[in-house]
Amino acid sequence: MENEKQKNKILSVMLILLTVITLVGAVVIIMILKSSNTGIAKEPKIDEVLEASVDVPELTTNLATNDYIRISFKIETESKEAKKELEKRDFQTKNIIIKELSELKSDDLKGKEGKDRLCDQLKMKLNEVMQEGKVINVYITSYIIQ
Repeated sequence: MENEKQKNKILSVMLILLTVITLVGAVVIIMILKSSNTGIAKEPKIDEVLEASVDVPELTTNLATNDYIRISFKIETESKEAKKELEKRDFQTKNIIIKELSELKSDDLKGKEGKDRLCDQLKMKLNEVMQEGKVINVYITSYIIQ
């Protein structure tokens, strides 16, 4: 009789463990499937990008050397509201661009890496002044060093 009670307890414990393991497995699978669906970043359509972007007209300024640069940008923000804020901050945008360029030499802007560094630096500096939104990307739309 005691053996039968012990067998029933073991059987009950095994069934409970099997049920718990099955439930935990199901929860893990559901979480993985949900995260894989939402984890894929959907690229915005070009019309959405343009609606949230600000053009910075061509600027001419001196570099740290005797060279000067003529450059223009398109700045992509995260939303239409952020675009409106950045448009109001156009004087700050131009100020940041001129200050950053004045610290660079023409060699600093050579090649893809140099231009990428400039865009990344401008993005970081612009995001420091933004309050309602943020800058997603900075694109160079024209560029001449003389």
